Amino acid sequence: MKTKLMIAPFVFLLGAGLVGLVAVLQADIAGAQQGKTSKSARAPAQTALAGAVKFPPLGPLPPVPVPVDNPMSPEKIELGKKLFFDPRLGGDASSPCSACHLPDQGWGDGGEISRGYPGTQHWRNSQTILNSAFYNKLFWEGNVTSLEAQAPAAAEGNVAGNGDPSLMEMRLRFIPEYVAEFKKVFGADWPRITHAYQAIAAFERTIVSDPKKVPFDRFMMGDKSALSASALRGLELFNGKAGCIQCHNGQLASDQRFHALGVPENEVFKTDPLYQITHRWEHYQKGITQAGYKSANLDMGLYYQTKNPKDIGKFRTPSLRELKYTAPYMHNGILYTLEEVVDFYDAGGGPGPTKSPLIKPLGLNDQEKKDLVEFLSSLSMDTPLIVPAPALPEYKIMK
Repeated sequence: MKTKLMIAPFVFLLGAGLVGLVAVLQADIAGAQQGKTSKSARAPAQTALAGAVKFPPLGPLPPVPVPVDNPMSPEKIELGKKLFFDPRLGGDASSPCSACHLPDQGWGDGGEISRGYPGTQHWRNSQTILNSAFYNKLFWEGNVTSLEAQAPAAAEGNVAGNGDPSLMEMRLRFIPEYVAEFKKVFGADWPRITHAYQAIAAFERTIVSDPKKVPFDRFMMGDKSALSASALRGLELFNGKAGCIQCHNGQLASDQRFHALGVPENEVFKTDPLYQITHRWEHYQKGITQAGYKSANLDMGLYYQTKNPKDIGKFRTPSLRELKYTAPYMHNGILYTLEEVVDFYDAGGGPGPTKSPLIKPLGLNDQEKKDLVEFLSSLSMDTPLIVPAPALPEYKIMK
């Protein structure tokens, strides 16, 4: 079993890399046959070929992986969609999943720091759930490994949904429509909160990029006109001078590893007591030393999971897909535009004793920055993925 688990990801990445490279090279070959392939058009393919030795190349997303213990069905997805938008899956019935993951805000909440449960304030940026189906680690510090585990962590988290699982389950049992739907999907006489989380996870696996609507994916599938000349130059920079491919690689455009970039702390943690309360509470809950608890002047990232000082300030690499719709960026929402992000990396990130050696000044000129932003934008769909909120069933008196 262990051997199979180790081999499968390798085969997957190898296959993904070959598919991506073949698509680019086929596009170049076709252009050459027509006598129209320029040096700038060939460069991305050549760069991708050279970089494939070390890093899985970018490419269209594969089919969504589905766990064997939570198979998909139309009925389960529809139930999960209702539950995703239902505020009764939260402490005071005001904080559904959609409160922090709004479709019209790129499936985040559009703010620097997530809003948090009423009376509290969260401490990190609300990550989009777009393409979260492909992550093997979720949340900024990677503390859960499946959407089924992410749902309760959010719904029951003290500064998130703050819901009591037994109370939320009882609420569902007083909604006849839910009782019938849960029985149809799961075969149980009464709704169970674990089944609710499974249904939400099934719905979230449908919130993914459509390759036919993503310019870069269309380019990789053979449509040479899908990327502008500027975006093609940006792709070459991405794989070369800018070095983005070192961490943002593979079909998800994320290595799913943890890196320290030297991102400055958000100033709200110095000016607002609610943020400071949550920051110290998180330190306390995660087992930080007394000295660290008293200062609470730094989000330590992966360190909370490993307690290894080398992991202070490391956060999981986010996907670059759908960047057009998911600002602001970084774990604390401190960068608002892609131009700001490129400037940050061009300057070599920020200071920090654990900063990744991969983060160095890039020396990009103004045109190269524009080209890189143009390419990064091509990793998003032409239009945002919007799902209208469904009508929700009502409580009924139980007789």
